[in-house]
Amino acid sequence: MASLTPHTKPAQGPAGANPPTGGPTSGDKRPRSDSKSCASLGHDDHHAGGAEALRLTGPDGLTKRYDDDHGIVRKRTNIEKVVLEREAAAHEIATALPKEITTVPKVDLWIPEALKEVVFVGHLVTDLDSVGGAIGAAALYGGTAALASEINSETAFALKEWNVKKPPTIEEVLEKNPNAQICLVDHQQTSQMNPNIIPDNVVGVIDHHALQSKTIVTDRPIYIDIRPWGSMSTIIAHTFLTHQRRPPNGVAGMLLCAILSDTLNLQGPTTTEWDRLMVAVLSELSGVDDIQFLATQQFKAKSKELAGLSAHGLVNGDQKSFSFKTETFEGDVGFAVVETTDDAVIIDRLEELLPEIVACKKEKELSTLFLAVVNIVSLKGTLLLCGPSERSLAQAAFAGCTTNEASTLMDLGKRVSRKKDYIPAITQAIKRGWTKPMDRGQSTVDIASLGKLEVDPLDPHQKVVRKGSVLTTNAKQVVG
Repeated sequence: MASLTPHTKPAQGPAGANPPTGGPTSGDKRPRSDSKSCASLGHDDHHAGGAEALRLTGPDGLTKRYDDDHGIVRKRTNIEKVVLEREAAAHEIATALPKEITTVPKVDLWIPEALKEVVFVGHLVTDLDSVGGAIGAAALYGGTAALASEINSETAFALKEWNVKKPPTIEEVLEKNPNAQICLVDHQQTSQMNPNIIPDNVVGVIDHHALQSKTIVTDRPIYIDIRPWGSMSTIIAHTFLTHQRRPPNGVAGMLLCAILSDTLNLQGPTTTEWDRLMVAVLSELSGVDDIQFLATQQFKAKSKELAGLSAHGLVNGDQKSFSFKTETFEGDVGFAVVETTDDAVIIDRLEELLPEIVACKKEKELSTLFLAVVNIVSLKGTLLLCGPSERSLAQAAFAGCTTNEASTLMDLGKRVSRKKDYIPAITQAIKRGWTKPMDRGQSTVDIASLGKLEVDPLDPHQKVVRKGSVLTTNAKQVVG
């Protein structure tokens, strides 16, 4: 079995936390549901979630065919690159696990006595990591998963995607067993704990957050597993593997979706090499062929509830980039999409979003970056324009579409599809000879002045925000 200790240093990852990575190989087929993101596509090999990216590989071997009718290819997304780079390690780990799915460990020593038959429950304003982690922990340790509060739209998507039954609420569990022993997952602060839980009944904590104020205090030693990783579900997935246990298909899928959620598709500031490897392994175990499709569908579900999404999350959640080389232009065009039932809520955050688009464009070295907000009810598209290059290209691609007075919003009318409406039009504009405008203004912004992406440790949504950026303090004067 591939080593699960960080002895081999990969190309990326935090010091002292580097599990093994690997190159291309194949995996065995394990069908689960009828989703396009998984084995129903008919592949024999899942390639750690990268099978679809390989099947549609572009002529250079590094891109993915996007629109064959128009001959358009796109760059592989970050998550596609991640799983393909770790495919060999994921395959080796997955094939080394026992084929049978068991809930009873072969060696009792592996399972802490304190966690047997306990109730695993996450934090209030519960999210996918809390629910997925609780479900995974219950399967791993032989207990019961419970909800601290009602689930959100993203969690509902994952439960349906993986055919997993929604856990009961903690109130329902405690009504049947008032003295049930509790293991807190994805939190350890009493301020985030369901008030029906008696602190004296807490026997364990599995978490990945910093120890802040109001951390639970106990009269006796309890089981603690806190690791500085991007997701609590990464801890559970890793523990399954170190115990030589194969998680049930639905559990593997829930853990996968939870890690994608908490790490912003492996692009968030808390992402570690362990998170990347576990996503590759869980994709292999759960039979996912198209990891990008799964991530995109999950983001669409998450976008139904915008309160938990920061500007960074909106700009990076569903973003793809396309490379062009003509006589008049050579560079990469980024295009992000947010689908929602209430586009006004997002458009009202324009002053917050425009600086983040500029920051993301500079960090990823894109020539232009667009964000389209699509109302899926009225079928109406609105394009956010962060600078002169975006305005120029949008005007060339979508002739006749009007903009607001500041030229930061363009009404795209009934154009709502990136694949059918947006990218073909941009491609044709570039092929017709579009070039970046010469008079774009003077930008003095460098990477160092873009600030740092940080996670608010007290925010139950783990909202990622950009702090200390010159763009947010002087947004109106910055040219993208």
